[in-house]
Amino acid sequence: MGADQPQSVLFCCDHNAVRSPMAEGLMKEFYGTDIYVQSAGVKNDLDIDGFTVAVCKEMGVELSRHRTRSFEEMQEWGDDLSGFDLIVALSPASQRQALELTRVYHLDVEYWPILDPTGLGEGREEKLNSYRMAREQIKERILGRFGAPTAS
Repeated sequence: MGADQPQSVLFCCDHNAVRSPMAEGLMKEFYGTDIYVQSAGVKNDLDIDGFTVAVCKEMGVELSRHRTRSFEEMQEWGDDLSGFDLIVALSPASQRQALELTRVYHLDVEYWPILDPTGLGEGREEKLNSYRMAREQIKERILGRFGAPTAS
């Protein structure tokens, strides 16, 4: 990774149950501890999604112990938004929230329009395929933005 890469990244989506945990898990898998990575949601009203856990496990990324959290809880637990170099919003609602919360900070907010796989597909295999599509979109964006994986 280049010297211009952020030292810390926060991924966010609506509930921190599908897209942002996928992104957090993939980043940690690809770059290890080279970049500090966390995730949050606009709301924390869902547990980690089972299909998310399943499709990430296919890539060796373990998410079953992920605990969802909102922006508000994140700050209550000591992860101040001003401590991040980059926020990547994976949904329109999380982009709006991130821009609102960071208007007084000098940090970048990027928006990656990632498919919301929830509610797509009839039956397990179709649903898994929808989640795989979202995972692959996230993977492509991560590798395009941060470069080749550095973790072994």
